[in-house]
This record gives sequence, structure tokens and C-alpha cells, in this order.
Amino acid sequence: MPTTADLLDQRKFAAQSWFQKLRDQICEVFENIEDTLSSGPMAEKEPGRFERKSWYREDNPDNGGGTMSVMKGRVFEKVGVNISTTHGKFSPEFAKNIPGAEEDPRFWASGISLVAHMHNPKVPAVHMNTRHIITTKSWFGGGADLNTALPNSADTNDFHHAFKTACDKHDDSYYPRFKKWCDDYFFIKHRNKARGEGGIFYDYLDGEDWDGNFAFTQDVGRAFLDIYPRLVRRHMNEDWTAEEREALLVYRGLYAEFNLVYDRGTTFGLKTGGNIDAILMSLPPEAKWP
Repeated sequence: MPTTADLLDQRKFAAQSWFQKLRDQICEVFENIEDTLSSGPMAEKEPGRFERKSWYREDNPDNGGGTMSVMKGRVFEKVGVNISTTHGKFSPEFAKNIPGAEEDPRFWASGISLVAHMHNPKVPAVHMNTRHIITTKSWFGGGADLNTALPNSADTNDFHHAFKTACDKHDDSYYPRFKKWCDDYFFIKHRNKARGEGGIFYDYLDGEDWDGNFAFTQDVGRAFLDIYPRLVRRHMNEDWTAEEREALLVYRGLYAEFNLVYDRGTTFGLKTGGNIDAILMSLPPEAKWP
């Protein structure tokens, strides 16, 4: 019979392996999108390719690290698909904010984090991440949300429908709960406005059904892999105006404000010895403020 420690190691390996597999699938699809651009002002450029760079925790390389996969192409102005697996101890101050860490500051964390900023302002930017964290407790968290300077109701509806379908497969209470959580979380308080068109956000998904929670987290990744490339292909060959590009750059300023002021993932990475470039990968390559 496997021991509790054996079971924990098996679960860690399963989660870490899934995040890596999802990363590989997403990168393959995004590079295919780069290859298939056929018109528009960027069509004569060379298709982009992901460049990967591994990193290790500066405080102790034995405590893990991750791999950045970043592409700057002709459809994707900048997209990062990062994975990481780290472990160590939270600082006493930060441990107070993490479930199960105040009594024992040791942690293990693995996940995938993706942000895509697009050349074409008609193609929505997007954020997606899922993660598994273990302290004296363990849980899954993550989600995905659509971020566009020029909202399109069909895109927004299709995006939400994809994640509602994934949620309903597991629990019909998930979508309304996680949609509201997303709306509340991705809100720029000092601007009194939402960051984008929403999606789902969940955290602290724990309990006895580890397999079910892991299956849901996998389905969130699969839903993203299905719907977002379809939205990109829907608009990537359309032309855009200088005014539309200007609107995109100003919108990106709002996106950057949220990530630097409110985002918990940014804080977690900085507090746990993460790679600065990987943590700030989410920032757009160019932005403006009015």
C-alpha cells in the first residue's frame, strides 16, 4: 500500500507533468497560428517562434525553478507561457496570508501562467493560469479571462460559454461562483472599472476529491486551448486603424496597472524567490497612459 508521502509525491508529479504538457500543446498551437497569418499589416513578417529559458530560485537553486517560453511574432506581439515548480519556506510575514502555512511555512507550488498581447487590436488579449499549491493543506486555483481594447460581444459570449461548459461538467454551481469571483478580482479599484470581459477565477479548491479537483483544473486548461485559438483565428487577418491601435495601447496601460498593484500572482512570485522576468512576463511590450 502506498504511504501518505508516496501518494503526495504521485500527485505532485501528476500536476507538474500536466502543466508541462499543457504548455507544450499551447506553444504548438500558437506557433501554427503564426504560420497561418495570410493578410494584414504584419503578414510579410517572419512567423514567430517561442524561445525558452530556464531559471532557478536565486536563494537556493535546489528549491526548484521554471521555464519561460516567450514568443514575439507577427500575430502575437508578445506571449509568454511559463511553467514553474518551486518549494521552500514562506517568510513569517507572508505565511500568515497562505492557508496552512502559518503553523508550518514549508510549501510546494507548481503551475502554468500565460499572457498574450496581440498586434491586432481586434484580437483580444488573454490571461490564463492554473496551479497546485501544497502547505499543510493543498488546493488548486486559476482561471482565464479575456482582455480586449475593442470588446466584441460574440467573442465574449463564446469565451464564457467554453468555460461554463467546462464548469458544468463538474459542478453546476462552479460557473456562476467563479465568474463572479473573476469579475470581483479583476477589477481596477482606483479606476472603478473592470480589467476586461471576465471569465472564471477560482482558488482554494480543496477537499477530499483531489482527483476531481485535478480533473476540473485540467478541463480549464483544455477549454482555454480550444476557445482562445479560435478567437485569434477569427480576427487575426483583419486590418486595423491607427485609432484602434491607439485604443489598444491605452487599454494596456490599465492592464499593467492591475498587474502591478493588485495581482496576487505577482506578489506570490516576488515573495517566494521567483524569477523577476518570469513574474513580470505579463506586462505588455508597449503601452500608453492618457
